[in-house]
Amino acid sequence: MNARTQPAMIPFIDLAAQRRRLAPAVDEAVARVLNHCQFAMGPEVRAFEAALAAFTGAKNVVSCASGTDALVLPLRARGIGPGDAVICPSFTFCATAEVAVLVGATPIFVDVDETTFNIKPGDIAAAVETAKSLGLKPKAVIPVDLFGLPADHAAIAGAAEAAGLFVLDDAAQSLGATYHNNRLGTFGHATATSFFPAKPLGCYGDGGAVMTDDDALADVMRSIRIHGHGSDKYDNVRIGLTSRLDTMQAAVLIEKLKIFPDEIVARDKIAVRYAEGLRDVCTVPVVPAGYTSVWAQYTIRVSGGRRDALADTLRAEGIPTAIYYPIPLHRQQAYKQFPVGKAGVAVSDRLAGEVIALPMHAYLEADVQDRIIEATRRALKK
Repeated sequence: MNARTQPAMIPFIDLAAQRRRLAPAVDEAVARVLNHCQFAMGPEVRAFEAALAAFTGAKNVVSCASGTDALVLPLRARGIGPGDAVICPSFTFCATAEVAVLVGATPIFVDVDETTFNIKPGDIAAAVETAKSLGLKPKAVIPVDLFGLPADHAAIAGAAEAAGLFVLDDAAQSLGATYHNNRLGTFGHATATSFFPAKPLGCYGDGGAVMTDDDALADVMRSIRIHGHGSDKYDNVRIGLTSRLDTMQAAVLIEKLKIFPDEIVARDKIAVRYAEGLRDVCTVPVVPAGYTSVWAQYTIRVSGGRRDALADTLRAEGIPTAIYYPIPLHRQQAYKQFPVGKAGVAVSDRLAGEVIALPMHAYLEADVQDRIIEATRRALKK
């Protein structure tokens, strides 16, 4: 197929479609910020924090500059640092482990579940033993709600309580998902999320937030995000950061949050259609009973070394794919010197060689999805 006849590429995530739906409301919201000129910590920031607290059920929402900062703030607020160990899955984006290193702690990598791709709660105790054997103090665990699906928070809470661990839920990909009828944002001691544009709830740049029911923790995080201020900005009571959510981004997020429930429903319908069309030719994702997913990615598994061929075939038909994640963290150059829990990470290694994500967003039309399903089926039946 030459360049003249190659089909137009389908968007992997169609932000333009959402923009068309929201353009008047978002433009008006941004214009209000331009008119009042409170570009840092303006009224929209507080309004968005209140709206997100109502949406998630969390008592406190502390917005910040990025999803990475949303993970750093609780660790800093808890005083986690050198000599401490932070347990996290190896099959995830690097920020989950990066934040442990940024505060001076040591990440300990553990494996994920074969079906959900989320941290194995049963491996946490083994990671605690590994940390102690290395002379480290196990202080925290960061479960990840990967690809939009919640981790097993009840089991994680039990394992963490037994070891005295602070639980920081990494919900960067999963805001809006539920675990036994409760939205993420209320599990663990704190929940971090990201508003990077590609996330299910994304802004028009970087942004993040931490949710917690712990008032004291929230107060310390509010201080840290603005240079460690005390009674005012020139009363610095701790070492802090510059990590404010931009007022314009807050204004955008207020409007996006209003339609977010509708988008979650649309994403789920698309995921159901994918599963119906593909489950007999590949391993499709599974949502356990009592869970819901927001489908940040729709990730299938293709075994037998056929993944690259599938990606090439789909690309030739104008269908993009992505691999989240081709290298687990324990094998990456920046992280391979950090310890692996004694239970090992065999599943993470296996998944890295088999996963591939198909286009997923709330505005994926049925005929376009059918084109993706049909092309994927043809490629996998060869």
